[in-house]
Amino acid sequence: MDIEGFVRRNMDSMDEESLRNALADLILEFKDTDRETSIRMADAVIYEVKNTLKTGGLDDGLRTIISYPPAGVGMGEMGVGSRGEGDFFVHRKIADIVSSTGTRSFINPEAQDDGGVVRTETGSGDVYITTAVDGIHSRLSEYPFLGGFHVTRAALRDVCVMGSRPVALISDLHLADDGDVGKLFDFTAGVAAVSELVGVPVVAGSTLRVGGDMVLGDRLVSAVGAIGFSETPPTARKRAEPGDVILLTEGSGGGTITTTAIYHGLFDVVWETLDVNFIRASEAIMDSGLLGDVHAMTDVTNGGLRGDAHEISSTAGVGLEFDADAVMSMINPSVLRMLQDLEIDPLGVSIDSLMIIAPEDVAPDVMDTIRGAGVDVAEIGRVTDSGVPVLLRDGSEEELRPLFREAAYTQIKKMVGDKTPQDFEEMKRKVEDAARRAIEKKDMVVRMISRE
Repeated sequence: MDIEGFVRRNMDSMDEESLRNALADLILEFKDTDRETSIRMADAVIYEVKNTLKTGGLDDGLRTIISYPPAGVGMGEMGVGSRGEGDFFVHRKIADIVSSTGTRSFINPEAQDDGGVVRTETGSGDVYITTAVDGIHSRLSEYPFLGGFHVTRAALRDVCVMGSRPVALISDLHLADDGDVGKLFDFTAGVAAVSELVGVPVVAGSTLRVGGDMVLGDRLVSAVGAIGFSETPPTARKRAEPGDVILLTEGSGGGTITTTAIYHGLFDVVWETLDVNFIRASEAIMDSGLLGDVHAMTDVTNGGLRGDAHEISSTAGVGLEFDADAVMSMINPSVLRMLQDLEIDPLGVSIDSLMIIAPEDVAPDVMDTIRGAGVDVAEIGRVTDSGVPVLLRDGSEEELRPLFREAAYTQIKKMVGDKTPQDFEEMKRKVEDAARRAIEKKDMVVRMISRE
């Protein structure tokens, strides 16, 4: 419960005494304290929020800095974090802000790739440094070990698919004010389990409270970052070429599949997700010397195959042709059965497979290498020059399009739905305008500091 947010939302519609009592009631729901203390806490929050609103005498520049450019569109409305069309749009706007700095990297957020890459010169040649960061699945707050395990795998995957060998992990952990400290340790144990399995050390981190004193409850939010390096150029999506073969390793899911299983009471499926096969397959390709012959690698995560196919097609300007039966054969049988029984589109959720795009003459060697690492793999399609990703199923062809949100895999997500809002174009216009104003604000501050 965000008590500062509660005050800000209700300050204009409630008199101060009513606001004070309502806030004190909320505090008592979370805190084992007495009424007098809850009233004093409420008074302190109201006092602080009122002071933040005393901006009348400020100059325009400072007023701009301490405010943000409102889009008038909520995160949920836009589908941010739901790995669909709305989420992709917002991430492109974030990339625009980053790109406006004029700083350069070998692969930046504009590519919408799994990780970012910088190139640096050394005495023995160029080295490519890859970084990636992933946040814990929001529904795994009550299951810290699983949250830590799967977010660590996700960060490592994003480094591996860029053709980089992971060398370090970092962890950023935030637990709300009433959270049990044991959650910190359980999450860290999940991170450490993956670290130990793949031999990549955790080297740094941060541990804070969510919202400090202003957020009550025990919600856990966190992220894990991974750093890797390579002496060869990254296997970025933009290198995919018509005529290439598309390969897919067996996927048993990560945070999304774990969440699906837990919140439908199908706990046995959780066991299927606890592996590091993706990383073993990636490292086998690196160790074999085949990496330089592979054109692209990615993990099937962002909105499932629908989302990743769309991103690859858009980035590389190519078409992708997938065989539906071949794709389904590479989803862990227990996971696939669960998705089908629950009527969840297997192509619209993250299955955490490794997808490799390679020339036809290289593909057999890649498959042999992956199987040698104990991971199943199959050819599932081809790259074409159509510019459109398509799925071949039962003799027919359908375009693979990302939904507004990833396939609904919990009951609450089914209520929210995955249909594109009627006013989506207007929402995009508002979001774009907010991003533009954020760039203008950044430019203003940079100019001001530069003059100093």
